[in-house]
Amino acid sequence: MLYQFLISFVDTFGFLNVFKYITFRTGLSLFTSLIIVLFVGKPFINFFSDKKILNPIRNDGPEKHILEKIGTPTMGGVIILFGLLISVLCWGNLSNKSLLFCIYISISFGLLGAYDDYKKIKLNNSSGISSKFKILIQIFLSLIGIALFVYFVEYQEITNLYFPFFKNLVINLGWFFIPFSVFVIVGASNAVNLTDGLDGLATVPVILVAGCFAFISYVTGNIVFSEYLQIPYIEGTGEVSIFCGAIIGSCLGFLWFNAPPAKIFMGDTGSLALGGSLGAVGIITKHEIVLAITGGLFVLEAVSVMVQVISFKLTGKRIFKMAPIHHHFEKKGWPESTIVIRFWIISIILAMVGLATLKLR
Repeated sequence: MLYQFLISFVDTFGFLNVFKYITFRTGLSLFTSLIIVLFVGKPFINFFSDKKILNPIRNDGPEKHILEKIGTPTMGGVIILFGLLISVLCWGNLSNKSLLFCIYISISFGLLGAYDDYKKIKLNNSSGISSKFKILIQIFLSLIGIALFVYFVEYQEITNLYFPFFKNLVINLGWFFIPFSVFVIVGASNAVNLTDGLDGLATVPVILVAGCFAFISYVTGNIVFSEYLQIPYIEGTGEVSIFCGAIIGSCLGFLWFNAPPAKIFMGDTGSLALGGSLGAVGIITKHEIVLAITGGLFVLEAVSVMVQVISFKLTGKRIFKMAPIHHHFEKKGWPESTIVIRFWIISIILAMVGLATLKLR
């Protein structure tokens, strides 16, 4: 909204042309969301503490969590989404369909996560709504968003699946693009949700992935850079960089309060929304496989849960001491800070590998 207002005065004040540059507005988006979250974080935490909006701890989890994390406020995702959405509304071009799609996914998945958090708090357990119901709602929300996106967008490449490291390996998914996109969004949302189990563990990898896709969005929407890198040019995709910048800023601000020992947890409100948003960005930029690479830590966490469940149902034995895998290392006696920092290192490496795929084609 602020962007449209300022642009309307360009003819009168020439210096306002700077707001036409996506890179400039991405920086503003990052900075704005960061300041907002830092400013409102403490009042939100105090409010949640007073209202007893506290995080229920898993009874079967590490004993250390019961001793140290009980009584910590949750639903910190409200703070993240507040900073993210205000920033995007200020600096984004709200006529851009790709940006509107990202906003829809973040809000709808955030509301679903908030309902799940509410159920956990009300029932005073870590279960919340059932997993099946949660996934069904995620699929429904994704289908609505993707159907509208496909109907309104105007580029032919939307149904293509591009493979990194190969110049000409492209598969046209046709109508299978819709279930594939649902899988990407729902999978990304739940993978981030599963990763969010230790102080700051999910926040930094989300920042790294968002940073990679801020760059990918920009070059995909720039005809010169996309031709040089031999990636598909998709008009208007550069605007998604502003959304990614807002994610980075909001998560950096949240990390100030979420750093060990965490003063607040993001809860499903934040993790479902952030994961779904990253999935949406991957679909818009046609870099779904690169998303799986840069977000490889999230994939690892999700796969560890699936392997654990399948193994237990088929053999009655568990492969890990506890799933997701970060709890396995806790059970082995690794300090929480060691697990978090080592997982961050893995995320940094995967982010660099993901970016390298843009040139190695």
